[in-house]
Amino acid sequence: MKKLLLTCGLLAAVTATPTLADDLVIYSSRGEHLIKPIIEKYTAQTGIKIKLVSDKAEPLIAKLQAEGKSSPADILITVDGGNLWQATQRGVLQPVNSAVLNKNIPTHLRDPKGQWFGFSVRARTIFYNTTKVKPSQLSTYQDLASDKWKGKLCVRTSKAVYNQSLVAMMISHDGAKNTEKTVKGWVNNLAQAPFANDTEMLKAIGDGRCDIGISNTYYYGRLMKQKENAHLPIGIFWANQNNTGVHVNVSGAGVTRYAPHREAAVKFLEWLSGAEAQNLFADLNMEFPANPAIKPDPAVAAWGTFKADTLNVSNTGVKQREAVMLMNKAGYR
Repeated sequence: MKKLLLTCGLLAAVTATPTLADDLVIYSSRGEHLIKPIIEKYTAQTGIKIKLVSDKAEPLIAKLQAEGKSSPADILITVDGGNLWQATQRGVLQPVNSAVLNKNIPTHLRDPKGQWFGFSVRARTIFYNTTKVKPSQLSTYQDLASDKWKGKLCVRTSKAVYNQSLVAMMISHDGAKNTEKTVKGWVNNLAQAPFANDTEMLKAIGDGRCDIGISNTYYYGRLMKQKENAHLPIGIFWANQNNTGVHVNVSGAGVTRYAPHREAAVKFLEWLSGAEAQNLFADLNMEFPANPAIKPDPAVAAWGTFKADTLNVSNTGVKQREAVMLMNKAGYR
């Protein structure tokens, strides 16, 4: 009788298991509308079910830390190299040595220790009002600090991680002293107070409230796709083409430190780096594929080719704290 009860108990435990061995749990700070189509495609192809937990990067990293070995998460997806670097520093990711990922994702778009990989690329570059500025007048991020742009520059708030990452990379290239001089020049040239987001800043360029600004490319793509904004005289200019190249950043992912399904998680990341998923991952947000063998969406390709900064994106995290302090010191709010 005891043996029968024990057998029944074991069967009940197996039956109560909520997921299959290869099912995955993803913690993601990337917009759900950008992730769900990818999950649906992967499930349709493999039969592997995926549970998605969405939140901002900081709460998700904190959640992984608090859960520790009990965490159900297999993968962390987030935006910006600074956030990905923070995840490595707080010990919530593990190294992955995959021949597929190492082949498909360029060195500068992945963690030097293999703890995360970039899967889409966005450039943060210069935008201008085409009725007021000629491309020949533009050159570098640093030149935006010159007196000729006095009262003509618009920027997003320094609280945005995208600006923190840009300044962090400038520190890596130019040093803190020169970068502080540049940032102070930006502040002196502002046409109005920094904007809460890139979209509103781009609109301000389009309606002539400022002549130039700095934005992520996908915000420009989204804005110009809307019929009511298609007429706006906004042009894109690839910055720093004669030296470091335009600043690029990533949306990326890594396998969590205590992933219950490590092998399946690695396979998912490898799939993300391939042709079909790369186009889906990048095109949904008008970004560039991280895999250089994959062509971008035609609308994105129409913006033209550019030389990108190939300094490892992890530097956005390494220099992030210094960048924040520098911007505060320079009066950039």
